[in-house]
Amino acid sequence: MDFQSCVNIKKEWDIVGARQLGRDIAGKVGFGTVDQARIATAISELARNIYLYAGTGKVCFETIEEINQKGLIIIAMDDGPGIRELNQVMEDGFSTSGGLGAGLPGVKRLMDEFDIQSEQGNGTEIKVVKWLR
Repeated sequence: MDFQSCVNIKKEWDIVGARQLGRDIAGKVGFGTVDQARIATAISELARNIYLYAGTGKVCFETIEEINQKGLIIIAMDDGPGIRELNQVMEDGFSTSGGLGAGLPGVKRLMDEFDIQSEQGNGTEIKVVKWLR
């Protein structure tokens, strides 16, 4: 782990801050503009979910460098109510906010690795990784 930084999500404007920081870090890691846009989109979705469903939380960024590859880890965590229907939330087209329902399945498609842990009453942690190709 080379570097870690977090953005607290408390108000809608923090979504923009998280997105911008993530895009900047992705650029420094070496991601091109298309992957930077994918990463920024995933961050927006994760941060917006924190804001909408948990109220507060944070999005953290970690650069990783292994023998043959570099990448970016993004961890979104909150102490919200947790996700009741995890399987449903991971289905395309499912939305509880009246949005497009691209949500978490969209994030999963944009990134290379996706892991979600959620417990009723104890919040949610989503960890995604994008590898530099």
